[in-house]
Amino acid sequence: MTMRQSLTVVLERNATLSGTFTTEPYEVAWAAEARWFIRTLQRSAEGVRLRVRAQVSPDGLHWCDLEEPRDAAGDLESWPSRDFAGWLRLKGTVESADGAAPADGAPGPSAKVLIYLALKS
Repeated sequence: MTMRQSLTVVLERNATLSGTFTTEPYEVAWAAEARWFIRTLQRSAEGVRLRVRAQVSPDGLHWCDLEEPRDAAGDLESWPSRDFAGWLRLKGTVESADGAAPADGAPGPSAKVLIYLALKS
């Protein structure tokens, strides 16, 4: 019996996100399982959420969606990604609870986050 390998990487640390964003890509070809964690440390207003989806790439340069978008509205959200290829990243937007665009000149919603990717062979 061989011991399974595991690794947890921090893709975003204390990053303040707003508008549309992508995380740094991470090479995961060796892994059989992946699980995302988004820890929201601070929101610019009540009800601000992240709408995210995992993306996959064969080379770390060209990306396509791996799954349907999901809301990360709590303080800690987690979900698995399956059937991925060589590289993973998250793509998302920071949205207000009502989805309304900010008035001209007004800052949009933002969130300070930690984003982790846990991998197992």
